[in-house]
Amino acid sequence: MNGPFQFAGGLFPALTQLQQQLDQLFPLEGATNIRALAGSAFPAVNVGSTPDAVEVIAFAPGVDPKGLQITIDKGLLVISGERADNGPREDGTSVYAQERFAGQFRRVISLPEDADPTRVDATFRDGIVRVSVAKRESAKPRQITIN
Repeated sequence: MNGPFQFAGGLFPALTQLQQQLDQLFPLEGATNIRALAGSAFPAVNVGSTPDAVEVIAFAPGVDPKGLQITIDKGLLVISGERADNGPREDGTSVYAQERFAGQFRRVISLPEDADPTRVDATFRDGIVRVSVAKRESAKPRQITIN
């Protein structure tokens, strides 16, 4: 059959590729299944705020903390690095499904205007990166004394 809708390799591989592209453009919000997270942004992050700081938690299991780079520029917090591949199995096992991401990654998080890029603290423990960006003193509420 000839026509305008021909796909190299067949229709189903083309639909699978389209679904993967749509998943990248529109990731599932609140996905709780580990399979739903495969192919999404790595590392997964939680971003919150306290009265004194903006807190960013990045879940990066299997990442060597010495290879992490954390920068702030123009209100953007960037966490980048690389997670090593497990490599080929020595026992001859061939892998037919792999859900663990390996390779370079980069996450960019927009910080609120009241974040102070000169006062940042970052820690790494058990595969979790915690970045605390203090809020500007001028942005904090203050008590005004009436004279």
